[in-house]
Amino acid sequence: MTWFDRISLFSTLDFATVGVLFAAWFFIGFAIENSSPARPSTSQVMALYRREWMANMAERDNRIFDAQIMNGLRQGTAFFASTTMITIGGIFAMIGNADRFVGLANDLTLSTDPQVVWEIKLFVVLFFVTNAFLKFVWSHRLFGYCAIVMAAVPIDPSDPNAHKRASQAGDINITAARSYNRGLRSVYFAICSLSWLVGSLALLGATVITVAVLWRREFLSQSRATLLQS
Repeated sequence: MTWFDRISLFSTLDFATVGVLFAAWFFIGFAIENSSPARPSTSQVMALYRREWMANMAERDNRIFDAQIMNGLRQGTAFFASTTMITIGGIFAMIGNADRFVGLANDLTLSTDPQVVWEIKLFVVLFFVTNAFLKFVWSHRLFGYCAIVMAAVPIDPSDPNAHKRASQAGDINITAARSYNRGLRSVYFAICSLSWLVGSLALLGATVITVAVLWRREFLSQSRATLLQS
């Protein structure tokens, strides 16, 4: 079967909904990371708190508390990196045993789609999970860099390098958090893309719900309102 034959197995609605899925993934990420200063996203508000954290850290003699927080952040990214890696293995196992999966899938959806259709649908899920894994691994590494730079901040706040190093640590911390958030969004959309196994309309509905959930948590949540209080 040629690639043209494989593509012909999908309808125009399939292509349209997958296009909406990827467009939504891109634009919600862009909106969150580039929101207006007058209406910042929760992620952008937290970036300000991260800078403030590092500035206050430079004034402290005892930084055990800061080290514990950093360790917690690294454990979180390590957990998600491990989880997504296991998920990638599970998806490959499903693709490798697609003949068993196809019979069950067709029974549940009352369709007669060939095996290649289900494999391509699983590859879309695999794309988002793999992207999430790469983002979590990079975030974990960046939090490690941040910990090292934090350790390089002089204990004496009057040292000319103290606040400079603290600012550098803040920048790396923010970059690590951005990668972590991108990984989480990929997990959201990986779960969303599973709905394509049911059908195109299910995928479209799941995409709308996913975008709505992300938008609410970044721009309309109670936690955001609390963070914005002066």
